[in-house]
Amino acid sequence: MTENPIEAAADEAVTLTSELIRIDTTNTGDPDTVVGERAAAEYVAEKLTEVGYEISYVESGGTNRHNVVARLPGADPSRGALLVHGHLDVVPADPAEWSVHPFSGAVQDGYVWGRGAVDMKDMVGMTLALARHYKREGIVPPRDMIFAFLADEEAGGKYGAQWLVSNRPELFEGATEAISEVGGFSITLKDDVRAYLVETAQRGIRWMTLRVRGTAGHGSMIHRDNAVTKLSEAVAKLGNHRFPLVVSDSVREFLDGVTEITGWEFPEDDLEGSVAKLGNISRMIGATLRDTANPTMLTAGYKANVIPSVAEASVDCRILPGRLEAFDRELDELLGPDVEREWMELPPVETTFDGALVDAMSAAVTAEDPGSRTLPYMLSAGTDAKAFQRLGIRNFGFAPLQLPADLDFSALFHGVDERVPVDALKFGTRVLDRFFRSA
Repeated sequence: MTENPIEAAADEAVTLTSELIRIDTTNTGDPDTVVGERAAAEYVAEKLTEVGYEISYVESGGTNRHNVVARLPGADPSRGALLVHGHLDVVPADPAEWSVHPFSGAVQDGYVWGRGAVDMKDMVGMTLALARHYKREGIVPPRDMIFAFLADEEAGGKYGAQWLVSNRPELFEGATEAISEVGGFSITLKDDVRAYLVETAQRGIRWMTLRVRGTAGHGSMIHRDNAVTKLSEAVAKLGNHRFPLVVSDSVREFLDGVTEITGWEFPEDDLEGSVAKLGNISRMIGATLRDTANPTMLTAGYKANVIPSVAEASVDCRILPGRLEAFDRELDELLGPDVEREWMELPPVETTFDGALVDAMSAAVTAEDPGSRTLPYMLSAGTDAKAFQRLGIRNFGFAPLQLPADLDFSALFHGVDERVPVDALKFGTRVLDRFFRSA
């Protein structure tokens, strides 16, 4: 019996995900130490051209960072195109901490293992498998589809999505809506009812450097103008600060949906406590109830007996939609005028959970998992959607995966033993196929 073509594509998605993981695309944030992104882009380009795509292979900014973009014409060219984007880079991984080598792409125990398995070579593998399937089978989607495989997302997209939007916007001409990572995955709620979370919003990112100046001198002397001391006080004050509780529209809609399914209540006078009922996903949802400012690195001095004149700290700030001005006011009050601040900033993303595209997502999910629900949610982190909204594109996170109820999915992102279930990849490929054919 001939294998069902979509099942063959689902099998290929597993193979492609494994092979992509084997290409070490570690992004340290330092262009001089980045490895593998070019090899991954060449791999994707070969897989696309092999089945007949004409591709744009773009080296961004002369930095040896490579992006691949291809367009599949749809039945109605007058409709806005659907952009499907994924990044090829991954964060670093220490092999000594892992059960398997993080760049082995091992397929064992029902999982594909390795750095990037969920962030986000799983979605890249599913997308690439379907792009190849459609070209081989002569399938024409209802609208143009733009497939983009991008560099540098893990360091803010300076040499990936942000660079392309600034320098090659014509590659995305006509795109009105987009899907990408960290959405469409399932959580299991009361009575084994699964809800699939579609990302409709994400907090803004501000990677901030705090700088304090003091008087340099010998470490054996009395010093009342010590930059390290002043910085430490500022960092402790900021790190211990709790920003106010804010329930955004997307968070409220998610919580209301959970209440409808389970009967659980989320009273605002104990919102954080009640969110804990959500289990493993509560860390991600809880992080969207407030702005956060987490100190991550400290830099000062060059010798134990020398008091430096400058001390610096890095702080990872995440800001809710609509909160930027209030966030800045709180920083002013906390840190005062003597702590210098500079930052790289990427804005929040937010859209509504409605319209034909959302209906197509929900229909595709329930066709493969009858009785399930789709719910909107806000991502606590950020994606390349922050770049594409500059082109007026409406962004969603929809990389569908049906997950085991006991899998701590949110902990796998940038975590040790990152892995994705083989069955989830096959499920996601089937869901995306239904979605692409109806979106």
